[in-house]
Order: sequence, then structure tokens, then C-alpha cells
Amino acid sequence: QLMLGRIGLVLPYAVAAAIGIAFLFGAKGASSIRWAGGGAGIGAMVVVSPEGLAGIVSERDVVRSLHEIGAELLRRPVSDIMTTLVATCSPDDSLDSLSALMTTNRVRHVPVVVNGRLTGIVSIGDVVKTRMEELEREQQQLQAYINQG
Repeated sequence: QLMLGRIGLVLPYAVAAAIGIAFLFGAKGASSIRWAGGGAGIGAMVVVSPEGLAGIVSERDVVRSLHEIGAELLRRPVSDIMTTLVATCSPDDSLDSLSALMTTNRVRHVPVVVNGRLTGIVSIGDVVKTRMEELEREQQQLQAYINQG
């Protein structure tokens, strides 16, 4: 089971706003783009509608769209640039399956979904950090085994 390092949990909007995290809500007319991360290590934001997961917007989506559309982008709904076919995972997915999912779909952020509800998000950094910790533990175990003999 994947042990998550940094995970963006879904919080009530008031709590999220108080700690500087913005969540984007809405269905077809998702609210306008407001990037709340600003150097806080936020590389993607999940768009949630009353029906559930509606899409995801990454920094790359914003930069690419700013290049194509210009400042007008900031007056458009998030739904104009969000990815609606979102690769998701569950908390029980293995590290290997999550790595394969990210590689196959060429994504760096994967929402964690349980029973159709968003419960968090995993970044490629979470995956790499967890894998590095696994490798370090394995190396320590091998070293201990060698030293015993």
C-alpha cells in the first residue's frame, strides 16, 4: 500500500481558504481561474462539481493556455482548459500501479477517489519520495543481513 508523503486532502472551503488553498467548484460553468498556490508547491487543482470530480487543471494547462489565449484566459471559466478525462486511483493502489498510471497517461498529479468522492491527490513527487524510502529500507535490510554473516 502506498504511504503518501504530501497529500492535498479535501477540506471544507472555509478551512481551505484560511490556510491558503483554493478549490474550484462548479459543473459546466466552473468558477474562473484563481491559482492559489503561488509558490506553495501546488502544481494542479482538482475541479469538483456537486456531482463529483469534474476535471483537473495543472500549471502546465494554465501556462499553455496563457500562451495561446493571453490574459483573456483569466476571465474564462476553468472548464475551458481543464482536463475532463481524469486518471484516478484509490488509496489501496500499489506504488507500481500508480507509477505506471502516471507514466502511461503522462500526468504528474492523480486524484484519489473513494466511492466516487475525491479524498486527496498524489503527485509524482509523492511517488518518487515513497519509492526512495522503500529503496533505502531495502538497502538497510541487505546491509544488516551482510553484516550478520
